[in-house]
Amino acid sequence: MTSPNLLKTLTAVVLLLLGTFNSKLAQAQSALLQNAPQRRVLSLNGSWNYIIDPYENGFYDYRREAFDQSKSGKGGYYDNQKPSSTQEEELIEYDFDKSQAMQIPGDWNSQRPELLYYEGTIWFKKSFNLTPKAGKRYFLYFGAINYESHTYLNGKKLGMHKGGFTPIQYDITSLLNPSGGNFVVVKADNTRRPEEVPTINTDWWNYGGITRDVFIAETPDTYIVDYKVQLAKGDAKTLSGYVQLSGEGKAGQTVSLNIAEVGIKQTMKTDADGRASFSVPARKLTLWSPQTPKLYAVSLSSGGDAIQDKIGFRTIQTKGQDILLNGKPIFMRGISMHDENPLIPGRARGEGDLRMMLTWAKELGCNFVRLAHYPHNEIMLKLADEMGLLVWAEVPVYWTIAWENPATYQNAETQLSDLISVGKNRASIVIWSVGNETPLSEPRLKFMSNLAKKARSLDDTRMISAALELHRTPDNVIHVDDPLGEFLDLTSINEYAGWYWGGKPSEITKYTFDIKYKKPVIISEFGGDALAGYHGDANTRWSEEYQEALYVNQLKMLGGISGLRGMTPWILADFRATRRQHPVYQNGFNRKGLISSTGVKKKAFYVLQEYYRQMAQKYDGK
Repeated sequence: MTSPNLLKTLTAVVLLLLGTFNSKLAQAQSALLQNAPQRRVLSLNGSWNYIIDPYENGFYDYRREAFDQSKSGKGGYYDNQKPSSTQEEELIEYDFDKSQAMQIPGDWNSQRPELLYYEGTIWFKKSFNLTPKAGKRYFLYFGAINYESHTYLNGKKLGMHKGGFTPIQYDITSLLNPSGGNFVVVKADNTRRPEEVPTINTDWWNYGGITRDVFIAETPDTYIVDYKVQLAKGDAKTLSGYVQLSGEGKAGQTVSLNIAEVGIKQTMKTDADGRASFSVPARKLTLWSPQTPKLYAVSLSSGGDAIQDKIGFRTIQTKGQDILLNGKPIFMRGISMHDENPLIPGRARGEGDLRMMLTWAKELGCNFVRLAHYPHNEIMLKLADEMGLLVWAEVPVYWTIAWENPATYQNAETQLSDLISVGKNRASIVIWSVGNETPLSEPRLKFMSNLAKKARSLDDTRMISAALELHRTPDNVIHVDDPLGEFLDLTSINEYAGWYWGGKPSEITKYTFDIKYKKPVIISEFGGDALAGYHGDANTRWSEEYQEALYVNQLKMLGGISGLRGMTPWILADFRATRRQHPVYQNGFNRKGLISSTGVKKKAFYVLQEYYRQMAQKYDGK
């Protein structure tokens, strides 16, 4: 006879193992669909009901044990429970359908005044009708949810995801109701934690919620899940890449690549893993550049599946201290930017916002944008392709990360892999950045050098960089000797002479640079705050004149760097930042923008615009 204590112990072990299994299962997600928006069959954008849950009552019971890790898996808000007809007195302490609603995509901070500074859990629920078809697969796709999300369909857990700026995707084929009536529930939690990526301390607003498009994508049972169609490394005459199928029938399938405009048509067979690689001559291509942002209609097909994309082709490489685009030296006339329209509270809401900001960059004279400090909307990347803007794409390894925590590293590597997966076919992206302003230490060097190696293993056709810090000596020399530089293609540095150090703007030209690496130099940040409309002399901090003088003297100082091949000053437009608290000059905004929070161009805008006009004349003959 089994003793009660032994039975209790065995039960605990079984539940522990079950919980561990469920936890691992919950974190799995399908391989991201390349060009997923083209597969859209049903948009879930619009009004979602929500419940604010600071104590996470909808996730944990009163013993702080997760409902979805229990034996029954029931009891959480994700059940979307209603009283049954025979149990009218049943106790249910929530009701999505009677709760308030907000617009998705959208952050909660800007949609409800009481949620302006809220950090924690909010539950979202959306009902939808979709009757699944035989022979089809269905994927629930979120452009981004900040930060940790748990997603459920019809009461069943799909998975957990960490990362506020990368896509989330789940195969929901087997969980859709044949009748067509379905509901999805998301637990979104934007709580900042020191072991996460980004870490607890950042300099941008921590917008919470489902911040990018939500849709259901449809594919055949066997489908094209991924592809890369780009020029081979350093070879403008050869197109190479692969097509990856998924599904039970993925092996031995015929795959076709067609670029009709230049007469490229290639047929291939997939291997046992469903992959078909190719390398074909491409001598008739017009190469993509900021001056000629040529995109080709690329068609891929296999069996009953077909994909269309618009792809540009170009080469990018470094040679000594030069950056060569399509074999010719280029000066990267850039600006940094956040995924935020300063004119409207909250995250950028779609193509209109994004196109406006890139148009501002073009007006400034840019051929280059740094999309800081995290992966931006996929729409932004496609617009950059269309508008002819080179792109620096970055993961949020920002300031001081938990360098020695293996889970933190894995999180960062996953976000980097997802960034590269989404962006690898975009001609505009020329730099993968593995982080920003991270302090020197051996654990940090190991962490970030491994990220650089990972990026290179996933894509060896683009440059790898990071925004490095510097140090100064009493003899007014700025030293750049970060050991991470050995692993990078560019020497990119952030420096704030004239604002955080170095005296007044007129005094910063005394500084000179000692740069260890003989690589192209990109100044990834410089700048200073100015409140639009506030005027004084060149020494009046916060005035437009101070910022103007800072830019004039920065450009003089930076002109002394022999390897200078580009810059992305901080920043295109004022943006919201909780840590910026001066009640007159900041009021919750970082005011380093060249364009104000009301869309007004500050005086420094025109200084940089003229400098870029001169650099365009020097490098492009325009």
